[in-house]
Amino acid sequence: MKIGVCGAGGRMGRAITRIAHERGHVVLAAFEHPASPLLGADAGALAGLSPTGTVVETVSARALARVDGILDFTAPAATVETVEAASALGKCAVIGTTGLSADQMARIERCAAGAPLLVSPNMSLGVNVLFKLTQIAARVLNDGFDIEVFEAHHRNKKDAPSGTARRLIDIVKSSAQPLGEAKEMYDRVGSQGARSNDEIGIQVLRGGDIVGEHTVFFVGEGERLELTHRATNRDILARGAVLAFEYLSDKKPGMYSMFDVLGLSW
Repeated sequence: MKIGVCGAGGRMGRAITRIAHERGHVVLAAFEHPASPLLGADAGALAGLSPTGTVVETVSARALARVDGILDFTAPAATVETVEAASALGKCAVIGTTGLSADQMARIERCAAGAPLLVSPNMSLGVNVLFKLTQIAARVLNDGFDIEVFEAHHRNKKDAPSGTARRLIDIVKSSAQPLGEAKEMYDRVGSQGARSNDEIGIQVLRGGDIVGEHTVFFVGEGERLELTHRATNRDILARGAVLAFEYLSDKKPGMYSMFDVLGLSW
């Protein structure tokens, strides 16, 4: 397939370029923001491959026209603009950008009328199995169990909690009926009294070079279930993103998820 990589100079962009090449695809467009010092660089060389002849450029309709679709792990405002431009040309898009506002997400969803789109805060196959397991556990273990979410990432991560943790919280709220309107407790300091039944605790750790760790705790009287995923490199995210792109290749316009890719939409 012919792929366009947004944020081609970043860690994820470089990993996606390399994984796409390993899976037999061609990166025919590599995008960066207008002020990037990498404009004009060879995308293949940036990814540690032999030069491919695809140079890093800014997003344009001309560049989007030569690819089958895009993979975007950049910033919310840039992602929305690029997806709108790509979908207007009928190009599919796999979106891993986190921190999208409700309005930005609504704009992306409108684009699904013209092209197949997939949005996920984490493309890891293992994390998406964690999402499904959390959904199953929350449906069953919501009476007499306290549910808490923990996440850890490297010291340079800017947003907290992570998009993956945010998704886990949303899954708990939508799956555990008594917790649909639960309070999200990010800070337990001082004398706050006993834990209530209508809250979800979220803890965040930032330090070193942790790629990503997420745990959902289901804590009852006399037993505890912990669902944990640990990432040790970013290739798992890039590989999942490329698999998602392959999945969208023959799909009709609409919104899809990693559950669709993995056959877990049940």
